[in-house]
Amino acid sequence: MFRTFDVLTIGSATQDVFIRSKALEEHADDDSPDGIAACFLMGSKMPIDELTFSTGGGATNAAVTFARRGLRTACLARVGTDSIGEEVLHEMKRENINARFVQKDAKRKTAYSIILLSGTGHRAIFTHRGASDSLDRRAFPWHHWTKKMAKPRVAKWLYITSLGGDMAVPKDVFVHAERTRTKIAWNPGNRELAKGLKALKPFLAQCEIISLNREEAAVLAGVEPKETKAIFQVLGDLPRTAFLMTDGQRGAYVRHKGKTLFASALKGKRVNTTGAGDAFGSGFVASWMKHADAKTALADAMLNSLGVITHMGAKAGIPSKPPSAKDRRKVLIR
Repeated sequence: MFRTFDVLTIGSATQDVFIRSKALEEHADDDSPDGIAACFLMGSKMPIDELTFSTGGGATNAAVTFARRGLRTACLARVGTDSIGEEVLHEMKRENINARFVQKDAKRKTAYSIILLSGTGHRAIFTHRGASDSLDRRAFPWHHWTKKMAKPRVAKWLYITSLGGDMAVPKDVFVHAERTRTKIAWNPGNRELAKGLKALKPFLAQCEIISLNREEAAVLAGVEPKETKAIFQVLGDLPRTAFLMTDGQRGAYVRHKGKTLFASALKGKRVNTTGAGDAFGSGFVASWMKHADAKTALADAMLNSLGVITHMGAKAGIPSKPPSAKDRRKVLIR
């Protein structure tokens, strides 16, 4: 008999290759998101100081957080019928993540990302979305139950990440959630955000929790990134429970019940920021599911994100158990 999962993560599954090289020359660049540009000479051969292979993608990254918190977790993503896709599935099994809803694409390869890291930790990402770009909504689990299960509830929560920009996909997911009273947390990708606030507003208003970084939030709100107050005026009270906004090395914000909390960034050597947003959002939701307390969830999210940015790879630093009260006191929140 089918059992409802605590959480189903939906989005991408990838192979990530992290390449760190001091040979990348950094230059100040006002047009760069980080204010830094790096260059190298075509035709040259550069040494690699560190090479790391791991699986990634928003859906699998978030799923690891939930599974390590002891939640019954499943993942809905799409991989190719290649060795990389098999590795993604093997890692899900190792992490106790149910992969019954993972789709297999015989034509497209599993998504692949190459993350270039300079000596100072700044990054640039080359990405091939591959099979992740073509989630087949006709294969979503709620379309295949028997008539006796008129309103099947796959999971208590849906944690949604990037969906490739095809708005028919989130529409299908959100209709299912509304019919089954399933709660939604959403960290939309750039292709969804490009649709604009008018197109996304009905979806955002159905979410319990929305998670964005400052630049994404500013673009969606139609204001400059530095205009924090304006961002919260436009987006802060859209979701039913909480609006999350990460702010890089400065920290992160949570808007809940008309009040805004801010957590300062924790100390730690930043070696990689890939997956930090996934860790923050999933860390908040996992904690909220247990405690329903914004301050506790914010502290847990900050600690989860710290684990990722101080380790190479998007999953390696995710803690294997929930933070203790002592750990949470390290997070300064105002």
